[in-house]
Amino acid sequence: MKRLRLFLILLFISFPLVASGAEKAKTVDELAKMYDVSSCKRCHKKQFAEWEKSIHAKSLIGTGRTLGGFKGFITGGLMGAFTKSGVKDVKDIKMDHFAMCFKCHLPQALTSGTDELARQLAKAFVDADRETLGKLNINCNVCHTTKALIHKWQDGEPEKNVTYGPALEGDHDDKMTPKMKKSVVMKESVFCGQCHGTGPNLEFPQPSQCGTIYGSYLHAYIPAGGTKTCQDCHMKGGDKGHLMPAYRDPDMRKWGMNVEVETLGYKFLPKAGDLVPTAVVTVKMTNKAGHRIPDG
Repeated sequence: MKRLRLFLILLFISFPLVASGAEKAKTVDELAKMYDVSSCKRCHKKQFAEWEKSIHAKSLIGTGRTLGGFKGFITGGLMGAFTKSGVKDVKDIKMDHFAMCFKCHLPQALTSGTDELARQLAKAFVDADRETLGKLNINCNVCHTTKALIHKWQDGEPEKNVTYGPALEGDHDDKMTPKMKKSVVMKESVFCGQCHGTGPNLEFPQPSQCGTIYGSYLHAYIPAGGTKTCQDCHMKGGDKGHLMPAYRDPDMRKWGMNVEVETLGYKFLPKAGDLVPTAVVTVKMTNKAGHRIPDG
């Protein structure tokens, strides 16, 4: 009996019972470790270097506007206009408060983060703490695992220890994800549409009108005869790869927008002897992209 008791004690020490949510990250560093992608660089140097320069790699900061948007959401929204949010201070914030934003900007926090993590992130947003916020992002694991499967009743949930890609299946030289499987949606625009969405996120208590670019693509570009996917333009075009640039890239601006300018100069005579140099400038801008501009 004593041996059995000792065995059970050792068993609980080695494999403690995990309560619901006990394995979730309580801090930024814990979540960053759970979704660490440093090992990807070993084999995918080009893709990793491209991604590191991308906006996806700083999804909580963006060009600076994203960080400012989060701060405004907290101070002017949760603590201000949203009087029924239950938030009067950072300490009142829960992960659910960030759901409509983190759905796209940090989906791993919704599935793997605690309210304690949400409060740490909220403080970082308010303090404009770029160092802390820069530790989390949309990285390899988010796209190639968390978001890899869309049709869950058909394909199931993404499997642990599996990396999903657009083509290959079999062994994968990585300790965390030793297997590769194919995702049939990864080459399709709907894959990007999970975040760059169709319109208001009406499923949340406080709906948000954010990314609608996939909706524009579906409702305008495709009906007009368009055939290219998001990946065709933002990855294959110009061999941009995992940089996946948009309007900040000069090539993307050139490909996506045609600008024609005509000028006519003359002298206007409002009264005798009073010649006023005048110019008429006509600017014609044509959207050549597969969606409305600007959008996100």
